[in-house]
Amino acid sequence: MSRTPEQRMECDVLVIGSGAAGLATAVTAAHFGLRVVVAEKASVFGGTSAWSGGWLWIPGNPLARAAGIDEPVEAPMQYLRSELGNRSSDPRLPVFLENGPEMVQFFQDHTAMRWIDGNAIPDFHETPGAARGGRSVSAKPYDARGLGPWAKKLRPPLDVVSLWGMGIAGGTDMGHFFRATRRPASALYTARRVSRHLRDLALHRRGMQLVNGNALVARLLRSALDLGVTLIDSAAADRLLATEGRVTGARLTTPDGTLTICATRGVVLATGGFPHDPARLDALADAAGGGEGHYSAAPRTNTGDGLNLAEAIGAHVDGTLEWNVAMAPVSRVPNGDGSHTNFPHLIERAKPGIIAVTPRGRRFVSEADSYHGFTKAMIAATPPGHSPRCWLIADHKAQRRWGLGHSRPFPFPLGPAIRSGYLKTGKTLADLARACNIPADQLAETVRAFNRNAALGRDPEFHRGESAYNRAQGDADHGPNPSLAPLDQGPFYAVEILPGSLGTFGGLSADARARVLDPEGTPIPGLYAVGNDMASVMGGNYPAGGITLGPGMTFGYIAGRVLAGQPITGLDAAPPNGAAAGQVHAKETTR
Repeated sequence: MSRTPEQRMECDVLVIGSGAAGLATAVTAAHFGLRVVVAEKASVFGGTSAWSGGWLWIPGNPLARAAGIDEPVEAPMQYLRSELGNRSSDPRLPVFLENGPEMVQFFQDHTAMRWIDGNAIPDFHETPGAARGGRSVSAKPYDARGLGPWAKKLRPPLDVVSLWGMGIAGGTDMGHFFRATRRPASALYTARRVSRHLRDLALHRRGMQLVNGNALVARLLRSALDLGVTLIDSAAADRLLATEGRVTGARLTTPDGTLTICATRGVVLATGGFPHDPARLDALADAAGGGEGHYSAAPRTNTGDGLNLAEAIGAHVDGTLEWNVAMAPVSRVPNGDGSHTNFPHLIERAKPGIIAVTPRGRRFVSEADSYHGFTKAMIAATPPGHSPRCWLIADHKAQRRWGLGHSRPFPFPLGPAIRSGYLKTGKTLADLARACNIPADQLAETVRAFNRNAALGRDPEFHRGESAYNRAQGDADHGPNPSLAPLDQGPFYAVEILPGSLGTFGGLSADARARVLDPEGTPIPGLYAVGNDMASVMGGNYPAGGITLGPGMTFGYIAGRVLAGQPITGLDAAPPNGAAAGQVHAKETTR
């Protein structure tokens, strides 16, 4: 598949975008014998997936079943009906639930992917059908040396949430870091992790101990390379090509000039949605800050390219979802040059000794709720005509134990965050209130009421720490409520929180085969969408962690099978001895 002098290339499938959904499509199609090209706009591969926690929501997955968690498909469907309302009638949902476990098994059996279970990770809400575990998987940690020279082309972890570029996995790994100053075993574990990372920086100029979304993307990249997928970075698609109504390729802009790629089977859009497209945010996410007041933690290259390309040839964008953005609370970290980096607050909100208050000094939510739910509550608590924001507040012992946003816990110094204006501080609550322009009397009353109940492990106002998800997000070593402790030790600290996102939900209308639809609901021949370019199968709701990557990789797997002429579980009957099955066998015997 070398380029010709006229800067043209031919393949069977062109995937535009290199997050987990796009790479899942590429790997699946290549496994079934197709010639696949992945074109990435950025100079590195991985998209938002490489910055993510890397979890996939896949009810009924093989790892859960192996552990004895064998729930019928009706159980997660009941939960989705509870959470999605009339959006639960989406015909893609049962196809997702049937093919998700199959996708996990496929990647385990035929690629470099290896999984770890999330059997102790609960769903976000305790509505009918909710589970306290068994519906999540993630990639096993990966040594980036397995990528060889391609390791330098993997998007590194988001710098503001990593430790000198070192990813830290949730659960046991993170627990050791939080306990490093309190337990010798954790101190030794942390020292070894950091020492190895510093050695990797010296030898490879990046961390090589990959976890979370970085490990997920690395394993997918390794799989793509093993199957002969052509990977092109720094290639922005600016136009889809069509012949007689069928999409047949795309025109890309590269550092070497224009490159035209002709794709005989089809083009798959996986460009990561529109979290940094101000015009579309104004149109579809006004309540979440719109184009000027919305601060996404997704890569800045995610500017809605896939939606724009598809709309230009008659595709339909569904912006009618419950929420068109996957919201998360963020703070703005000064970079020293006048710019800012958006820090997603996903962890510390739920820890003991930390609360959130409105600019008027009142609590408005269980701080241990999901990032999406927290941000929804912040928006709902904002009076008309005001911009959504709040303050995350910690006392001294909580900040030193857990950190507060980008102000890291002990032994990291607080001075830089205070001097930059990122971290507000006060010896007393009244001092902190003045620094944040919060009514001091109201803040004092809020903290008094909170402390009185928190000391008893109770939150009668917002029930923090009562749900399985709240408790899982807290501190297992703290009682009687793992998420509650009084704020009683000055000085006190605060970080301003604004509405942001981890990505977008609104996207291209697509059917259960991942085919892009026009406004009449007719598939556009040769055009597919996966990941955040496809309108969310969850209808803009956020029932559990991993409901972006889970459907993303599942529909990527489905799209790859469709492009290869393979049957789809729940939609097609599998041929017992057809040509497609023979093709699979031939591919496997040459590995």
